[in-house]
Amino acid sequence: MVTKRMSGKVALVTGAGQGVGQGIALALAAEGARVAVAGRTIAKVEATCRDIEARGGSALAVECDVKRRDSLESCVRMVVEWLGGVNILVNNAQEVPMGRLDQIDENSFEAGWHSGPLATFRLMKLCYPYLKGDGSIINMASAAGKRWDATGYGCYGAVKEAIRQLTRAAACEWGKDNIRTNVLLPLAESAGLKGWTKARPDEAAAYFSTIPMRRVGDCEHDIGRFVVALCSEECRYVNGQSIGLDGGQAYLG
Repeated sequence: MVTKRMSGKVALVTGAGQGVGQGIALALAAEGARVAVAGRTIAKVEATCRDIEARGGSALAVECDVKRRDSLESCVRMVVEWLGGVNILVNNAQEVPMGRLDQIDENSFEAGWHSGPLATFRLMKLCYPYLKGDGSIINMASAAGKRWDATGYGCYGAVKEAIRQLTRAAACEWGKDNIRTNVLLPLAESAGLKGWTKARPDEAAAYFSTIPMRRVGDCEHDIGRFVVALCSEECRYVNGQSIGLDGGQAYLG
């Protein structure tokens, strides 16, 4: 008999209509979790749900704009009412504020802040009562915050580093409630990465050449499956960690 590691678990994944979030949702569902697939574009999250259900999994599509508090509240309320609670929270959605400091506008930076650190903070607090006892939070950071040359990546790196600090705080404060909180720094073949590669082909080629494993990760098989492992009983003592999922590219020492 094959035992699915996430059986009985309810997972909420934001930004799950495509890319890394979709890969995580697919991997969690494949291991038996009931997955709330949340995203701003309902057609995309419904498509992810259809993929999950076609594989024999269970999913709930939730339209959610992470930049709006009322939308986040509605999302969590719907997940709890329909699926009975939340055991796993994956804060993946993020608008990316890219550009030099003298060129990027405040609206872009504000969007990055609201969709990243503030949304992460809000969702962690909203889900906290349901995560108590056996909960796992996975937040998303980026190697952009660890670049030696931060030219053009200052605002993006700033919001992602803020998420790392919130993650560490939650790990310290909520560990006593048996809630584990960790942060991933993924490098995967997402829509965002494809867009960046197309816009900056020379820079992208140079960056990819520094990956020791010489390839970009797969959203489901490299990122999603690791999330499953991190949420499993085998990793029950892993808490407050920043983990690079990038083939060895970032140095987190």
